[in-house]
Amino acid sequence: MLWLILSVLLWGLLHSLLASHTAKELARRWLGDRAARFYRLGYNVFSCVSFLPVLMIAALTPDRTLYLVPLPWSGLMALGMLLSAAALVAGFRQTDAWEFIGLRQAAGPLEARDGALVTGGLYRCVRHPLYTAGIAFIWLTPLMTVNALAINAALTVYVIVGAIFEERKLRREFGQAYADYAAVTPMFIPFTKWNKK
Repeated sequence: MLWLILSVLLWGLLHSLLASHTAKELARRWLGDRAARFYRLGYNVFSCVSFLPVLMIAALTPDRTLYLVPLPWSGLMALGMLLSAAALVAGFRQTDAWEFIGLRQAAGPLEARDGALVTGGLYRCVRHPLYTAGIAFIWLTPLMTVNALAINAALTVYVIVGAIFEERKLRREFGQAYADYAAVTPMFIPFTKWNKK
């Protein structure tokens, strides 16, 4: 199980390093502006492909069931997973999903942004609705095994740490507007005062 946790954390570290401004700037210098347009798309493809070894380690690691939630509670958990998936789709639609994936950049130079901070819809409830929905989705599975627990725990830690670093970037980008937004909107858990700042 230790190797499984370490593999997720290593994947998360590599994922974060490649998402950094430094990595993007190095890619732009080495590849040029035209090729650098494909960085985001390549980054997302690499992130998916590089997670496959984690899944292989999970498949090869001895596993056992920790719990299996019976009906009707498992049905409620499945409904929660469905709502989480819907929230992920809604969150992507509120932002520019094509830009997030990298397809818009690959298609051509991006037009100048208007600098608008998205605070409506799901972003009115929490500052990171995609992370909240993703964490909820993985933990609401009615069947929990030792390996799934290890992966879920490591991914949750990675998402929380990643969100903290993302907050710094957003504060630099949007300044006081983001500080005001963060003061009244929780980070992950809707309708709470936890991590409002």
